[in-house]
Amino acid sequence: MDAPTPIDLDTWPRRQHFEHYRQVPCTYSITVELDVTAFTAALSRSRRKSYIAQVWALATVVNRHDEFRMCLTASGGPAVRPVAHPAFTVFNPERETFACVWAPYDPGFGAFHDVAAPLLAEHSGATEFFPQGAPPDNTFDVSSLPWASFTGFNLNIGGSWDHLAPIFTLGRYTERDGRVLLPLALQIHHAAADGFHSARLVNELQDLLSDLTWLES
Repeated sequence: MDAPTPIDLDTWPRRQHFEHYRQVPCTYSITVELDVTAFTAALSRSRRKSYIAQVWALATVVNRHDEFRMCLTASGGPAVRPVAHPAFTVFNPERETFACVWAPYDPGFGAFHDVAAPLLAEHSGATEFFPQGAPPDNTFDVSSLPWASFTGFNLNIGGSWDHLAPIFTLGRYTERDGRVLLPLALQIHHAAADGFHSARLVNELQDLLSDLTWLES
């Protein structure tokens, strides 16, 4: 795993924001509805799995932007990982528990799907929380809640002030006015990203789920 690159505080425009939200720790959540009408229609005609496509789309946007790949150095300074890999949940219906697996991010959706799909199949009956062992440090979390739609979702994580990676939660599709909508919640440390950055991520994700040229790649 390549080492994170420390951020040069002397030239970083967000230095004061980072330092403030490290001194006054603050995380925030944002919940949005994504229009996935074209996305769900295309997946219904594809052999590929929609959940894996959702995870790949999130990972693609995360890996475009330094603020969503941030971590701390040993001395507590900000750094950026060269790549962030998605860790995502898989449900065991017999036990009514979930496991967390991870797959290396690949900019090609087909290559990512070819790795992630067997992982989900292999671990659908997992009895361990982390059946692959502990995920590497350069992962970010994606959870799926396909049994319920929601308009708000918040995580309360004790002792998490050093956790700068984003956390995503996906909900159940709903239909409204002929459109298919997907709830998405994002939680992020304010030291890593401001509202502008989170809104940009959401908007780029919406664009990715509307322009599906990548789907059969």
